Amino acid sequence: MDTIPLGISAKHLAPLLGSQHAPLLVDVRRAVEFEADSVIIASALWRDPFRSDDWLKFMPRHRDVVVYCVHGHEISKNVCSAMRNVGLKARFLEGGKEAWSHENGPTIRKDAALGIPSQVNRPSKWITRARPKIDRIACPWLIRRFIDPLAEFIYVPAGEVMTGAQSLAAIPYDVPGARFSHRGDQCSFDALIGDFHLHDPAIDVLAAIVRGADTGKPALAPQCAGLLAISMGLSALHADDHQMLEEGMIVYDALYAWARTAIIETQNADMPGQP
Repeated sequence: MDTIPLGISAKHLAPLLGSQHAPLLVDVRRAVEFEADSVIIASALWRDPFRSDDWLKFMPRHRDVVVYCVHGHEISKNVCSAMRNVGLKARFLEGGKEAWSHENGPTIRKDAALGIPSQVNRPSKWITRARPKIDRIACPWLIRRFIDPLAEFIYVPAGEVMTGAQSLAAIPYDVPGARFSHRGDQCSFDALIGDFHLHDPAIDVLAAIVRGADTGKPALAPQCAGLLAISMGLSALHADDHQMLEEGMIVYDALYAWARTAIIETQNADMPGQP
């Protein structure tokens, strides 16, 4: 445990987001500071720093954890130490959310008007039609990687989505009448990005691929046809929707990782000696 550095910079944390290996982010700003801010670091959970004894025991032991406060001073350092004392692989964000903002790290909107459960009351539940193909795999990936890392997903017959949403206190998506659904020529993936104010160049690249594959417009990006083929293949391989979801998450992890490096790879493609 002692070999793990206590702090991590925003510059080194940002590239870790967007995959199953990303650390769990915990916002430990004082309640008044948390409530006054309109955004939270993408995928972060808020926890009261002065009641850590109540929630530390529920932290997952198999994941790295990064905590942050406003400036990266005593609050996050103290919580980080408490986490390490109970065996968690914890670090604190150097410079806190202030440093994250300076690095233009991805954030999401924190607004009850969105109709989602408060970050304090995690995990959220999301419900949609069974037999997912593209949007209904891409959306869970976006939610779990950037909105709620503990989110639960429910698949039901198409006619049962809205009633299921009410009975299970779940958020419906990718169905008519749901807030997060198709809007004009955009898909549900776009709706989530827009409403949560998620600004990330790599996400924008991925959004075009998802939109083209999901709406029958493969000309939007060269990768659209490939995503469509892989999605249909996953559907053929897996009768269980949740198993398909877990396999599909890896596909979007890979696409997002590629999107983050696409510009560099493209620039190097014509250089001698490059593959």
